[in-house]
Amino acid sequence: MNISVLGCGRWGSFLAYYCNSVGHNVTLWGRKNSRNFNALKLHRKNEYLILPDEILLSNSLEDSFGTADVIIISISSQELRGFAKKLNLIDNKEDKIFVLCMKGLEASSGSRLTRVFKEEMGNNINVAVWVGPGHVQDFVSGIPNCMVIDSENIDITKRLVNILSSDLIRFYYGQDLIGNEIGAASKNVIGIAAGMLDGLGYTSLKGALMARGTREISRLVGAMGGNSITIYGLSHLGDYEATLFSEHSHNRKFGEEFVKNKKFNKLAEGVSTIKALIELSKQYDIELPICNALYRVIFENADVSGTLINLFLRPLKFEF
Repeated sequence: MNISVLGCGRWGSFLAYYCNSVGHNVTLWGRKNSRNFNALKLHRKNEYLILPDEILLSNSLEDSFGTADVIIISISSQELRGFAKKLNLIDNKEDKIFVLCMKGLEASSGSRLTRVFKEEMGNNINVAVWVGPGHVQDFVSGIPNCMVIDSENIDITKRLVNILSSDLIRFYYGQDLIGNEIGAASKNVIGIAAGMLDGLGYTSLKGALMARGTREISRLVGAMGGNSITIYGLSHLGDYEATLFSEHSHNRKFGEEFVKNKKFNKLAEGVSTIKALIELSKQYDIELPICNALYRVIFENADVSGTLINLFLRPLKFEF
């Protein structure tokens, strides 16, 4: 099968590497002046992996688009709408399967990424998400994990699982697109909070954070019409180890560096997702205490230690 991966950062380059390893013809697209793409073009490697010679590198969206049966997109969540507008100018979209591999929400609207994509590409587009735990550094070392593929069309979900499964990644069929998208995005927010607790020396509170984080997001998913139980699956709770504890997690590291007044130069999708979740909390009238606390700390310069400690020492209430 012909697969094109659009986006050549840490995750995109791995997706191309992985799809090639399970027997597909792969094209990896990157922007012409992209530092990541130029490094791959010159050396066939980045700090995480070496690209096999069979993977074709391209700067042409039209060429990458034209021959592909499956198009995997791995770019910044906040760039998706503009990127989809460009893709919409290319013909023969309806016979492709698009797979979104970003874990985020549109900050300005709170919209799920599949909704953003369909708003720009049309409702007849076949679009799925690929979410769940796993770091490039672990995968390229041969450490396996479990992930989820979900879409509104179970036949598309099953087809993708069948062509992508391997001993390295065991895929599960997703059955709740709302829950899996919100869960995958919001676990990055909980990851930022975990990093802040690490930076403050309050690591022992991460257990409470995990328990309350899942409850908070499950209420939101239920209000949005999804299955609140999905949050206890791979897209959210199942990704906590990789996000709340791993040294490889950009979101956890951002939180830790933030409380130490250090600048973090890599993409932490959870920062924009905080804004999106605050927007959703207003739309659905759902209280999101952790998200609100992080918003006050990051965007309103509230005291980090006092705000987070007060979060866990709120007035007495029943747990459930």
